[in-house]
Amino acid sequence: MCIGVSIDLNLTAWQRGDARLLDGFRHKGASGEYEVMTSLIGRLDAVLIPFLQRWSLPALRWSLALVFIWFGALKVFGVSPVVDLVASTVYWVDPEWFVPVLGVIEVLIGIGLAARIGLRIVLLALIAQMLGTFLVFLLLPEVAFQDGNPLKLTVEGEFVLKNLVLLSAAMVVGAEVDRSRGTVELVDA
Repeated sequence: MCIGVSIDLNLTAWQRGDARLLDGFRHKGASGEYEVMTSLIGRLDAVLIPFLQRWSLPALRWSLALVFIWFGALKVFGVSPVVDLVASTVYWVDPEWFVPVLGVIEVLIGIGLAARIGLRIVLLALIAQMLGTFLVFLLLPEVAFQDGNPLKLTVEGEFVLKNLVLLSAAMVVGAEVDRSRGTVELVDA
């Protein structure tokens, strides 16, 4: 009978991704003494953590690439659902040429991410494009917010706000640019 359960975590080992970290939970057994039992979580971590460490960054980069190629192509072919939103946001530019050009830039960002070509420039373009999407909040608050309340987003507001996730993903990819070449620069904290 399990009277109590506590998890014995070594934070430093956890940060290193030590697969042995959660090999067992400590639980108080019937004898009153703490015993260590091998846990399913520990065994799963031993398999999943190395897999995630190997494949999460490429998956993130390819996911970003797919989104940018797909959304950009929709703009190039004039079938994007955000054409009116873009045209309304940057009203000082003719959408007949601006939206397709923006689409080409997005497709090039996606290709650069997929092929790992010029990642620093690609990521700068991605960040600039993403920051541009936030103009909706400044220039068209009536489109982004319900009843002028910044806590009540509209569909368009939610669509724009989720770009924070894409920006964060770009930051993760950017943090690994030198590692992708096989060199790591150590920075003292």
